[in-house]
Amino acid sequence: MTNRINIFLALLLIACALSLINAQYQARHLFIELESEQSLSKQYELQWTQLKLDQSTYGKHARIEETATRELGMIVVTPERTQYLKAEELK
Repeated sequence: MTNRINIFLALLLIACALSLINAQYQARHLFIELESEQSLSKQYELQWTQLKLDQSTYGKHARIEETATRELGMIVVTPERTQYLKAEELK
């Protein structure tokens, strides 16, 4: 009888040890995945900051005006260059 109890306890001990090993393996695997996701999050945060900086740079009025003048050949409208139409001229 004692022999059977010893065998049962040994099997129970082996099962507990295997369960512990499996739990540690899963914990390590999840920790590695967490570290990877945190690294990816930091990269996305850096890209987001860079995009906000680019947006503020490209959205400035002076830069838009300079690009319109240089690339599109646009000029600033002055009152002397403005033409006004009257309603009877449109008919």
